Amino acid sequence: MTERRMTLTMFMAAFGYANDAWRHPQSRTADIGSLAHVRDMAQAAERAGIDAIFFADSNDATGLRRHGYRGVSVNEPISTIGSLIGFTEKIGMIGTASTTWSEPFTVARQFGNLDQLSGGRAGWNIVTSVSGNQNFGRDEMPEKSSRYERAMEFVDVVTKLWDSWDRDAIIDDKAGGHWIDNDRVHDIDHVGAHFRVQGPTNIPRSPQDRPVLVQAGQSPAGIELGSTYADFIYAVQPEKAGAIAWYTDYKKIVAAKGRDPERVKVLPGIIPIVGRTMAEAEELAAELDECVTDTNGRALVSGLLDVDVSDLDVDELIPAERLGDSPHRMERWRLFRAMASELTLRELMIKMSRSTGHQSLVGTPASVAETMIDWFEARACDGFNFDPPNVGAGMSNMLELLVPELQERGYVPSEYRGDTFRERSGLTLFTPQEADARAVVIV
Repeated sequence: MTERRMTLTMFMAAFGYANDAWRHPQSRTADIGSLAHVRDMAQAAERAGIDAIFFADSNDATGLRRHGYRGVSVNEPISTIGSLIGFTEKIGMIGTASTTWSEPFTVARQFGNLDQLSGGRAGWNIVTSVSGNQNFGRDEMPEKSSRYERAMEFVDVVTKLWDSWDRDAIIDDKAGGHWIDNDRVHDIDHVGAHFRVQGPTNIPRSPQDRPVLVQAGQSPAGIELGSTYADFIYAVQPEKAGAIAWYTDYKKIVAAKGRDPERVKVLPGIIPIVGRTMAEAEELAAELDECVTDTNGRALVSGLLDVDVSDLDVDELIPAERLGDSPHRMERWRLFRAMASELTLRELMIKMSRSTGHQSLVGTPASVAETMIDWFEARACDGFNFDPPNVGAGMSNMLELLVPELQERGYVPSEYRGDTFRERSGLTLFTPQEADARAVVIV
């Protein structure tokens, strides 16, 4: 193994990440949404030995109705992870829960319990929702600044609740009739702008001190949230030079907060389309590209760029005057805007269907591994979040050909090491001495 090891997670994209990949003849479309489908995906990822699987979430059916299937959540993350605990043994499992549409005490209990039941393998992907208000009794979405203010306090409360049990709170004193020592379980008495929570939680302390925290957000507010709390940072960085600059700046922000930058892992998304030969990889890429329909491709471009393309020929560029900017645009929109100035509508449809701003690589295990290692050694990242191009050959080749190549080169362990998700990913929260000190000072 190299001194610094690469972290790998996989997005559990039930339809495949290439937007219309579910139309490929090999796709298991009849199984999408079923336990068998996510079980087989999770077990394949665990056999490969990657750190974790990741479930996104959404709070409305907009993606389904727009035929933008890559990010559609047909499996609710918390119940799905619970169902997978008995089918997996080592792999971490990250689920998304919104700070906009939930409550800290509920989230602390849900992920705390998943962590207990899985033996320390749970992770929480922290998001502020951008939709769903119609399903939660709201006429409009809260403003972005308000959502992130709530999120900062939300995560603060959740971590306090997870810390409300000392490591040695369970004394199991049968003779005295005390399973816990009440002096080692603490109220948090939080009173803030958004929440009033007494605590403590009624779930014992996590086997890994806290579930792993994950965040994806490249706006200033997102960076503030992630650099304060997250262990994994999911990033959209398709170009190496930009990724190096962003990585360097992010680590400086983390260090300025008194956190160890080496314990905060930056993981850009990557879509590897891998074949045993270059010809085989290119053939799979072409098959997936052919799955993109004109209707869905146009809808995807229109939705991601917020522009009408219904009247354009597929070989035209989108007129620049249609691509008006505003300060409220998401950072990822600017990546799409840059692509739209150079690519025809047809090219945009293919590129966006394959990847929403992430790096997409077509090649052999050796060539794709070399690019990944180049980024890793250049400090453009600490690893990657795999987006399987399709659930079929795309995912299988990624896990069965590419990951072993990285293992053979010494960048990824060939077997799991450690007792918990944190230990296996180099994210140990506290040393034993630090943990003992915290137990003394918590009141």
